[in-house]
Amino acid sequence: MADVVPHLKLTHEGAMKMLAAGMAKAKAMGQDQCITIVDDGGHLLAFVRMDGGRVLSTHTSRKKAMTAASNRRPTGGLDPANEVKLAIASDGMMTNLMGGLPVIVDGHVIGAVGVGSGTGEQDLEVAKAAIAALPGAQAF
Repeated sequence: MADVVPHLKLTHEGAMKMLAAGMAKAKAMGQDQCITIVDDGGHLLAFVRMDGGRVLSTHTSRKKAMTAASNRRPTGGLDPANEVKLAIASDGMMTNLMGGLPVIVDGHVIGAVGVGSGTGEQDLEVAKAAIAALPGAQAF
């Protein structure tokens, strides 16, 4: 087994493409959003709170992105009975709210997007649009 492996990285330029696509989708839907893009470790790469985005959604969008990056899967799919346990165990850093998606390229999670301020379905739709802007990214 190798001591090191090559690592794909989501760049700032890629994050900005995703952010612009998410904003365009949110605008087309008539639903201002908070959109957060993180790297594979959950570290912030790009963020926007559109003019009508809810203030507290600045936090939830980031937690959705961090959760999707950490779990390597979309948010919102866990058993609701475990939501409080998840929040307590992660010191409030993880969430089960819909709207967080991992960014997967060539089978590797390179980051995640989290969206908040709309319904869970609206948030998810904007997250999908953001990912679609990144060539080679797995669609959800």
